[in-house]
Amino acid sequence: MKQPAIQKPEGLKEVLLHACCAPCSSAIVEWMMANGVRPVIYYFNPNIWPREEYEIRKKESKRHAESLGLTWIDGDYDHEEWLHGVCGLEGEPERGRRCERCFTLRLIAAAKKAQELNIQYFTTTLASSRWKSLEQINQAGLIAEQTISQHPSPDLPSPKYWAQNWRKGGLYERRNQLLKEYNFYNQQYCGCEFSTRDKSTDIKEK
Repeated sequence: MKQPAIQKPEGLKEVLLHACCAPCSSAIVEWMMANGVRPVIYYFNPNIWPREEYEIRKKESKRHAESLGLTWIDGDYDHEEWLHGVCGLEGEPERGRRCERCFTLRLIAAAKKAQELNIQYFTTTLASSRWKSLEQINQAGLIAEQTISQHPSPDLPSPKYWAQNWRKGGLYERRNQLLKEYNFYNQQYCGCEFSTRDKSTDIKEK
C-alpha cells in the first residue's frame, strides 16, 4: 500500500511549529488543523536582516496565527548573536555550511521551547521551501533533538523532531494559493544579509 505523502506521528495532537514566515506556514498549519494536530507557532528567526524586514515577517506570521485562534510565540531577535554563531561561514554559498549552522541554531531553540511548554514534538516550516536542502534541515532537527536529550529535565520529557517534507501532498501549491488569499507579504530572499548577494542565481522566491 502506498504511504501518504504526509505522515504524522501516532497519537500526535499538538506540535511546536517553528515558523520562518507566514507564507511557508499557511498550508502546513491548514493541513495540521484538518488532521487533528494543533500547532503552537514559534517565530524564531534571528537570521533575518535588516530589522525592518524581520518585523514585517513577524507581523504577518502573528496575523496568520491570530486569524486561526492559534497560540503564537515571539522568539528573541538577537542578530548579533546569530552572526557570532555563523562566524567564519559568511562566504559560504546558499545550501552551504552557513545554512546548516543557521538551521541548527534555530531548531535547537525550537526544541528548547517545545520542552519548556511540554510539547512532545517540534517541526519546522523551513522544510516547505524547495530552495532549501531538506537533508540539511532534517539533520539540524535531529541535532536539536539530540542536544535537548543530552540535557534532560527531571520534570519534562525531551521533545522529538518530526521530520517531514512539507512540499509534498499538494502543500506547496496550496501555499501559493493561500499567499494570495491572505495577501501575505512575500519576501524575495531567505533572510540574512549574505543571502542577498546574488538573487539572480542563489535566491529564489520562498
